[in-house]
Amino acid sequence: MKTDHTLHAPALAQQPVSVTRKMAASLPELRAVAEAKGLTIHHLGAGYPNPEVTDPRGFIAHEQAYFDHLRRQEGLNDPAALPEFLRESYAYTDTLGPVGPRESFAAVYGNDWGVDMDPLRLIPTVGATGGISLVCSLFERPGIPLGYITDAPTYAGFLARAKLCRHAEIYSVDLDSEGPDPAGFRDAIRRARGDGRFVPFYYTVPDGHNPAGFSFSTERRRTILDIAAEEGILIVEDAPYVYISYSDAAQRPQPLFAMDPARTIHLFTGSKIGLPGPRIGFIYTQAVAQIEAAERVSLTDLLLTEASADILFQNPQALRSFESLMVDESFARRESLWPVAEGKLAVYRENRAILLDGLEAKLGDHPTRFRWTVPEAGFFSVFTFLDPDVVTDDDFVARFVAEHGVVVIPMYDFYPPDARQRDPKAGLDQLRLSFCFTERVGRDRVSDLTAAVAAFGDAVLAMTS
Repeated sequence: MKTDHTLHAPALAQQPVSVTRKMAASLPELRAVAEAKGLTIHHLGAGYPNPEVTDPRGFIAHEQAYFDHLRRQEGLNDPAALPEFLRESYAYTDTLGPVGPRESFAAVYGNDWGVDMDPLRLIPTVGATGGISLVCSLFERPGIPLGYITDAPTYAGFLARAKLCRHAEIYSVDLDSEGPDPAGFRDAIRRARGDGRFVPFYYTVPDGHNPAGFSFSTERRRTILDIAAEEGILIVEDAPYVYISYSDAAQRPQPLFAMDPARTIHLFTGSKIGLPGPRIGFIYTQAVAQIEAAERVSLTDLLLTEASADILFQNPQALRSFESLMVDESFARRESLWPVAEGKLAVYRENRAILLDGLEAKLGDHPTRFRWTVPEAGFFSVFTFLDPDVVTDDDFVARFVAEHGVVVIPMYDFYPPDARQRDPKAGLDQLRLSFCFTERVGRDRVSDLTAAVAAFGDAVLAMTS
């Protein structure tokens, strides 16, 4: 008798694959087609940190020097003695992780944004993605129908996580040049409630929006905070690009958590300011939640309980390593992380100029055919085709690679399902262009990105003529 080893799980459903993963899966075959034609592959698709700013050697040297400093601070005379910080770095720690990294980060990050941050409210996460999952899990646990509010378009990672919950539905808000449409924001909340759903939060990326390629205006931030307060919901602020900013210091908008920390759940990641591999992040909020019997409790306490069920023990060694970014070469605590960011910004600022200048040179004479966003932060610009006959579907993007060697990402899959119900063509006239990643560094990086933008302009003109 033959045994059936198949897992029968009728309650499970296959989730749709994101557009970025579909592109990654199809790229080897498309690359082979392009290279067979003698084409060079140009990258304008990947949203990865540039290898020029993720070279770990300087970080490792500074980290080791900082660890030696910690050893000296402990005053150990016996070279064979085990320093307490080192023992702690490779032992179990609680869900909050070691106190030192949280205290240092709270002081430096809080100083940058004018917030008196309580280290006890900082919960380590596996990057900002871990923060998204943690917040969703907290509100999904009671099993009631949920309505998640987010942008149209929105971050693919949030869509993927939100769609895992069978009793959650996404209600999206269209964006204009300043941020989410205020009337649409309020309407999305009320539509969700009208459908019998509890609305816990609005998720967004206000600085260097991924994938929309712009930052929200200060005035729009105030408006959204006011509506959230009036409607009684929280704002989950994903902030990977707050330090990847191209605005003058006086013109940088405040993050939402600095404007109203009791209304905001703030997600920080060290992937852009530090290194992406260690996956260090923090979740921070001063919000209070009302639970059973009208009891009011700190949302941090609820999130901490949820986190302890997910990752009971954080990685103390990685957190200690991240702490080394908070001190300068003399091991004094920094007053700001902007000097650390500047080493990254020098590369990304140059890349951004190459993209924008190259688009203007190639396509600036066609304002009735094309337009693109000018990012004030982040890694992306959204390119829009104004010809209604141009459809940026999978076939269109595949032709970009196979016929012109240019890798780009279509925008349509970043739109939640309800946005595509409102407008079946949502995102099908747009591409997301990434100016962050090149395979080579230095002058080769400049040469490669310049060639990629020129090839993109030529491809656009050839495919829409």
